[in-house]
Amino acid sequence: METPGIAAKIFSPIAEAGIVVDMIIQNTRAGGQTDLTFTVPRESHQVAMAIGQKVAQEINAEAVIGDPNIAKVSVIGVGMKNHSGVASIMFNTLAKENINIAMISTSEIRISCIVEEKYTELAVRVLHTAFGLDAE
Repeated sequence: METPGIAAKIFSPIAEAGIVVDMIIQNTRAGGQTDLTFTVPRESHQVAMAIGQKVAQEINAEAVIGDPNIAKVSVIGVGMKNHSGVASIMFNTLAKENINIAMISTSEIRISCIVEEKYTELAVRVLHTAFGLDAE
């Protein structure tokens, strides 16, 4: 059964702690369980985890899992609204380098992917090349 207000119960104490939340992804699994995944700046990770653990007990959440070793890479541009294949280019470029995508978030002008931090520089470099942004 769905319960309204759970997201508010999670994000209100995080906001009160002055933590900026960047990406938020919510997904309902089979059986009606909901996963809520979000990113915060690395320096806020431990505090956000502590808040998450406290709220999890209050709402009877199954688990709270965190990973401080991630990075976000994004392609951004107003032209994306009128060009097909931008996501395909991004995903294929990362796949060719064996860079796994842990999360994807999109808007009309941005595609963001969460990857392991150790691949940040490689991901940025190959995406620059794939989209013709290398300096000549």
